[in-house]
Amino acid sequence: MQVVKSIEDLRTARKAFKGLAFVPTMGNLHAGHVSLLRLARTHRTHVAASIFVNRLQFAPTEDFDSYPRTFQDDCKKLEAEGVDLLFAPDERVLYPQPQSYIVEPPSMANDLEGAFRPRFFHGVATVVLKLFNCVQPEVAVFGKKDYQQLMVIRNMVGQLDVPVSVIAGETVREADGLAMSSRNTYLSIPDRAKAPQLQAELATIALAVRGGNVEFTKLAEESVKRLAAGGWKPDYISVRRREDLASATAGEKQLVVLGAARLGATRLIDNLEI
Repeated sequence: MQVVKSIEDLRTARKAFKGLAFVPTMGNLHAGHVSLLRLARTHRTHVAASIFVNRLQFAPTEDFDSYPRTFQDDCKKLEAEGVDLLFAPDERVLYPQPQSYIVEPPSMANDLEGAFRPRFFHGVATVVLKLFNCVQPEVAVFGKKDYQQLMVIRNMVGQLDVPVSVIAGETVREADGLAMSSRNTYLSIPDRAKAPQLQAELATIALAVRGGNVEFTKLAEESVKRLAAGGWKPDYISVRRREDLASATAGEKQLVVLGAARLGATRLIDNLEI
């Protein structure tokens, strides 16, 4: 695996690969990332990854400084998966001066995650577009766990005519149902035992909707109450239309239920397609 840290070196290295699939990450890799790398391999012969903790998507009160950074271990995992190229820039490479040009996502980015993490999707969209310009892949793979992020990136690629096909990878879960996430390492032992409740609540809603229950707001409110009673601080539970994450109405078939809640000091997100 070739590791490059400058854009100049990246572009030189990129010339060796006719077809390239790309998996952008913030590091601290787990089995969910590995599944994306393997999916990428099914779409192109060569696979590139990036590791970059993007300050633009963190609010001042969030965990940018404490976000787990495990570069050497990450490199071993990438090499084990046969990754051809790793782009691992530092901030001075991607942001040599303050980033005054920012991608402005549509109003959908101010809902759900955007309502609780203002400017989050501005930072995500901006860094992803920069990474696409640097790596110049034909295919990029993102996980469905960050469902709204996937939607924002797909729409950005489509509306800005970025020549990259965005592929979605299924959420990888622990044996008890908890969606894998780098932030799961923040959970205390008691909170880790409680953590699967979020996925269980989403599964309860999905089951009810499949059974014909169209009282989406009531189902979400009941779930929020159960989470709060279990010691969580829910941000939202919501049933949405998959196509654009607009509020779901009775009769629609392609739905997704999304949730976010804090457990102790850790904020978890999850979703299930219905």
